[in-house]
Amino acid sequence: MKNFLMKQALKAQLKNLPEAQREQVLKIVEKNPKLFETIAKEIEQKTKAGMDKNLAAVSVMRAHLKELQGLMQ
Repeated sequence: MKNFLMKQALKAQLKNLPEAQREQVLKIVEKNPKLFETIAKEIEQKTKAGMDKNLAAVSVMRAHLKELQGLMQ
C-alpha cells in the first residue's frame, strides 16, 4: 500500500515530464525507495534551516551521486 501511494504521489509530481522519462524515474525510485525517502528528508531539513529548496535539492543529490548513478545502470 505504501509503495502504491508513493508511486501515485511521484506521478503527480512528475506530470510535466514526458512519459518515457517519467517511467524511467519511477523505475529508479522502485529500485531503492529508502534512498529517496532519505533524500527527501535531507532536503526538508535543509529547507527548514533556511536554504533555498532548489539549492538544498542540488546539495543533497550531489551527496548521494554515487548511489544515484548506481541505480541508473
